[in-house]
Amino acid sequence: MTDSIAAVGTAPAWVKDAVFYQIFPERFANADPSRDPLDVHPWDSAPARDGFLGGDLAGIVEHLDHVVDLGANALYLTPIFAAGTNHRYDANDYFTIDPMLGDLGAFRELVQEAHSRGVRLVLDAVLNHCGVGHSAFQDVVAHGAQSPYVNWFYVEDLPVVQRPVPNYRTCSGCWYLPKWNLHNPEVREHHLKVARYWLEQGIDGWRLDVPYFVPMAFWRQFRRVVKDINPDAYIVAEEWRSPTQWLAGDTADGTMNYTLRDLVLGFTADGTHDARTFATGMNDLREQIPFEARNTMLNLLGSHDTERLITRHGDDPVATRLALALLITSPGAPMIYYGDEIGMAGDNDPGCRAGMIWDQERWDHQTHQWLTSLVALRAKLPALRHGTDEYPYAVGDVVIRRRELDRETVLVAVNRGPIDAAVPRSAVGGDIALISVWPVAGRPVALDGTLQVPAHSAVVWTTGERP
Repeated sequence: MTDSIAAVGTAPAWVKDAVFYQIFPERFANADPSRDPLDVHPWDSAPARDGFLGGDLAGIVEHLDHVVDLGANALYLTPIFAAGTNHRYDANDYFTIDPMLGDLGAFRELVQEAHSRGVRLVLDAVLNHCGVGHSAFQDVVAHGAQSPYVNWFYVEDLPVVQRPVPNYRTCSGCWYLPKWNLHNPEVREHHLKVARYWLEQGIDGWRLDVPYFVPMAFWRQFRRVVKDINPDAYIVAEEWRSPTQWLAGDTADGTMNYTLRDLVLGFTADGTHDARTFATGMNDLREQIPFEARNTMLNLLGSHDTERLITRHGDDPVATRLALALLITSPGAPMIYYGDEIGMAGDNDPGCRAGMIWDQERWDHQTHQWLTSLVALRAKLPALRHGTDEYPYAVGDVVIRRRELDRETVLVAVNRGPIDAAVPRSAVGGDIALISVWPVAGRPVALDGTLQVPAHSAVVWTTGERP
């Protein structure tokens, strides 16, 4: 099943070497106060579902070097089109940058500055629904059955009633998110025009929002249009369950790998998975993913739709770092949610959407350095980007991942427990002449008859050069 559809091979090669950084634009940085609304809140205000802090595209440009210094080479931005909320999943105009974020000139500057640093840019395609302020929907509100857009939405009765209970289909029952009628050819053409336009502005791909609410036939058409314009564009689908349906080669190149997130956090944060359960789950997940798509999945531990990584780990920075070690060394492109690299805390929406902390005195520098070093290690060792993924040892609190490519072998050992572990060399391959250890500083790790994995630690051995 996994290798039968050659079309999967059309996934862009650059994703296999990518490290993504996700930005929620309204909360990343405010570099152009002239665009702030009159009631803008102080940057360090507690995050709320409503209200604005003034983040903008200029702020992203201003801090691109932070992204590059971390080792990331791709950005995923949540929606940036004109909308009525701070999250902007309620687009009112898909062809206009939200004025609070900037204009087309500011966007082109972002693309240019990102590309000049070797950073790709992926935007959010929110095509299941729009905002109630969209001109097409407002035309239906105003003109009812006489509107040329009346069949662009699923309006069950006229006149349109928005509250308290909408008489039209919505996304997840939200009255301000009317659902597009993707069975209408005019709607499909509108959406495809959106895809074309922003690719022509220089973006490097699309993330598909709630694609499971949209007919698969449309996504097949969407892929053809995208790949005709830019065969190297990345298409990644949001998916919280099994990724299989998106990986046949005719829709997405990969999915947001929430299944991997569940497995990692079950082991490092929740205590619901021991090492064997984690390893078995990872093996099962691997078999669900076609071979050519395994390195183009988008792996994540946190996003704008989850609690912060440190918060999920009960404010335990060490456990958080172990999770990051498993993320960065997994097959696929890892993604860091802005602020997780410096230990920002917060519950799920809106808690996970606070203004980025730029005061370095408030950073968790150990976590930042840990992650930066892991990303650098991944860049140096091809086996961590392109190699096989096996679990020769998974007992209790200790799991060892083995990744191989050509003559390079990398072992990643994670011990979440309070006791040092001594793993027999024979358990992971006694013929391996491991010559380098990461981290290279700190407590020494014996390489004679056993592999020593200290308590609450992650250790990497490699046959390659010293990282």
